[in-house]
Formats: sequence, C-alpha cells, structure tokens
Amino acid sequence: MAREDQQPFADVRDAEGGFTIPELKWRELLFIGAIRAEGDYFVRDPGRPLPPFRRPDLFPEGRSFEARRVAGRVLIRVLPT
Repeated sequence: MAREDQQPFADVRDAEGGFTIPELKWRELLFIGAIRAEGDYFVRDPGRPLPPFRRPDLFPEGRSFEARRVAGRVLIRVLPT
C-alpha cells in the first residue's frame, strides 16, 4: 500500500455553508456504505467506518447531509437538526 493511501484524507475544502471533497472520494463513501441515501438527503451509517479524514467532525452521526456535485467535487452541507 502506498504511503499516501495510509494518510488521512486531506483534500477537504471549506465552502459557504459546508465543505467540498472530490467526487471520487464521495463515490467511495457511498460505495463502502459509510454514507447512504435516505430520501432526498444522506446520512452516516454508524455501523460502517469512515475512511480517515484529517477533520474527524465532517460527518457527525445522527445528522442529515445535502450533497450536490459542483465542478468535479461534491459540496456537502450538514442540515440543521
């Protein structure tokens, strides 16, 4: 395994009202089941581990997320409770 594969994922960019990650990383989160669709929004599946991120608070359990593709990235916003 390459050394960069072992490092926490770092390509997270702050955006108005949320953050963005590369579309490929978003697809990975969906594929491994760490994030799943629930109606029009997404939720974190606490039974599936997230890959390591340098910012551990990106996907809080028990919260819903809005996700929208923007120029090769995905804009993610945590919805209010």
